[in-house]
Amino acid sequence: MSAPAYRALRVGGCLEAAVEYRDDGTVVLRSTEPLSPFPARLSDRLEHWAREAPERTFIARRGADGEWQRISYAQMLARAQAVGQALAQRGLSHDRPVAILSDNDLEHLTLSLGAMWAGVPYTPVSAAYSLLSQDHAKLRHILGTLTPGLVFASGPAYAKAIAAAVPEGVEVVLTDGALAGRSTTPFAELLAATPGPEGMAAHAAVGPDTLVKVLFTSGSTKHPKGVMNTHRMLCANLQMIRQSFAFLGDEPPVLVDWLPWNHTFGGNHNVGIALYNGGTLYIDEGKPTASGIGQTLRNLREISPTIYFNVPKGFEEIVSAMDEDDALRESLFRRVKAFMYSGAGLSQAVWDRLDAHAERTIGHRVRMLTGLGMTETAPSCTFALGEDVRSGHIGLPNPGVELKLVPTDGKTEIRFRGPNVMPGYWREPQQTAEAFDEEGFYRTGDAVAFIDPEQPQGGLRFDGRIAEDFKLSSGTFVSVGPLRARVQLDGSPCVQDVVVAGLNRDDIGLLIFPRVDECRRLAGLPADTPAAQVLSDAKVRDFFQQLVNRQWAAGTGGATRVARALVMATPPRLDLGEATDKGSLNQRAVLAHRAALVDALYDGLPADALHSLTDGLDVIRPKTA
Repeated sequence: MSAPAYRALRVGGCLEAAVEYRDDGTVVLRSTEPLSPFPARLSDRLEHWAREAPERTFIARRGADGEWQRISYAQMLARAQAVGQALAQRGLSHDRPVAILSDNDLEHLTLSLGAMWAGVPYTPVSAAYSLLSQDHAKLRHILGTLTPGLVFASGPAYAKAIAAAVPEGVEVVLTDGALAGRSTTPFAELLAATPGPEGMAAHAAVGPDTLVKVLFTSGSTKHPKGVMNTHRMLCANLQMIRQSFAFLGDEPPVLVDWLPWNHTFGGNHNVGIALYNGGTLYIDEGKPTASGIGQTLRNLREISPTIYFNVPKGFEEIVSAMDEDDALRESLFRRVKAFMYSGAGLSQAVWDRLDAHAERTIGHRVRMLTGLGMTETAPSCTFALGEDVRSGHIGLPNPGVELKLVPTDGKTEIRFRGPNVMPGYWREPQQTAEAFDEEGFYRTGDAVAFIDPEQPQGGLRFDGRIAEDFKLSSGTFVSVGPLRARVQLDGSPCVQDVVVAGLNRDDIGLLIFPRVDECRRLAGLPADTPAAQVLSDAKVRDFFQQLVNRQWAAGTGGATRVARALVMATPPRLDLGEATDKGSLNQRAVLAHRAALVDALYDGLPADALHSLTDGLDVIRPKTA
């Protein structure tokens, strides 16, 4: 019996590539579909939709009363012009840009578009650097590098961070409240500005190469780097997406989205899709966690998206909720044409459960779109759009993107060139020079491989980060990405992510980050049971023991055989760079910050010493028959 058909979906752009094989072993791919013309400025799309659909909701967020507060395209254009005037009057510029510390909200987007209108670069900064960090080191580095002339935050919750990182003399704008001992400007004052000649002149000077924003990478063992995003980059990439996701032109898209705007996926890709295509974005204040998913589920029961984006953890939470929640399932599948994930690999088991819910609800599957992108490329460079896409597939290049595959350290690095690629890192000329090869291709550090080397039109699959791979003491090379994916799949639903250790060691070890809520469910323990107690439960210990046993048995040699593991009672910390606020794990940062645990994993410490580091948990070693 054949699998149910997919809901009809119009796609293009990345369906076929011209392939050039070079004598030195490199391969260059280009889409056979040319990139269509795109606007000179992203703000031109705001003007377009304010003229063509003035009353259509552009952005909405729930207010304190639980009702949606909506801003139309016409209203947002007026707000952006007012704020742009206020910024121009203050003399803000490339040397004195705007820094935004707050999470996604209506004022954040208004300020962003006002800065864009006036040609003033802005930087949205991860709220975790202000609200969760203990030392504010990353925030101080970013603001020290940026030298902002104006800093915005939603309210007094940011007082400690502002005191630690914002120099005296820099204007602070708040949506609400005040700061003790420091003068602030109400956001309403910016909105009250009357558009005038200063704002008009500033806007007239904006062109394709004008800097829109600086997005800072999450950083791991190094400081975050500022990626310069121009109008050309953003508009070119959004046109690539429109051609690849051709269905975006069939009706205005509707998004329900939580992804943070300090990341390129949320701030460039998703907000951009709504703006470029005249759509509506509902700000989701939920999070992909057991405690935060409730708000997301509430929103999805009420608003039916036409395309839905999330990180793998978010899809996992939603899939589990749909097992018992018919209203959620029916609302989500009512008109959604496609799903897309980012930030990490989606477990095939979760993907299959999502397909099963779709079949049960509408009699069809809904296509999952995947691809490869990064902050430095605005972000999208490739898409996999077919009905045979599986986790790890990244497809073929977007229209306008040149893709170069370069043999590197036993793997194949993927590099990109095109109008969506950054001009460089903010005030980092040496790092900018090192980021590009002699032909001007951006060096990603990502490894890929053809799904079928004999059939390049079948597309590419992700093969890990080259910098994450390492050698054992024997000289055996360990490919981290595929091993992580294998363990995540085999450990579903109790494994959130894993870090692979073993550099210069005799064998491979794992630091396993569990889904404590799933482990709690497996053990049948109350919801308030502490993590360490959950992970010490006999059923949970047996689950992870069996996982390690299977991974040992599945290995074909030292490079693929897991010899030991530790389950982490402490989750990855955002303020240390171990994870991003999208939920993706940073292998290098975890290994650096948990070096003592790695030593404990290998060094055979006495039980008391080991348990003091691991919250009472033991090293798991495979038990073979």
